[in-house]
Amino acid sequence: TGRSTLVNFLVDSGAYYCLLPRAAWRAIGLVPGRFQAFELADGSAFRRRMSECRLRIAGEEGPVPVILGEAGDEALLGCIALENLFLILDPIRRRLQSVRMRL
Repeated sequence: TGRSTLVNFLVDSGAYYCLLPRAAWRAIGLVPGRFQAFELADGSAFRRRMSECRLRIAGEEGPVPVILGEAGDEALLGCIALENLFLILDPIRRRLQSVRMRL
């Protein structure tokens, strides 16, 4: 959309997808797409709409699929977004770093 917003994410290498809070995805004008079912670590299930947007994190930028959060949902950055941006989580230093991807 050409619009941007700043989001503070919890990085979770055990999560697959990126979840954008409602205020963030509305601020950049994302259009809700298909519904998808998800399961949390505790076994509870929920459904949210999906979309796609460009993220810029740690100097890397690219398109990633995102879950469109509802009221009360927190920003979450999962492994698919990290892989799309060629980033990995260093659990010792608790930082994101660039990685050379292999074919």
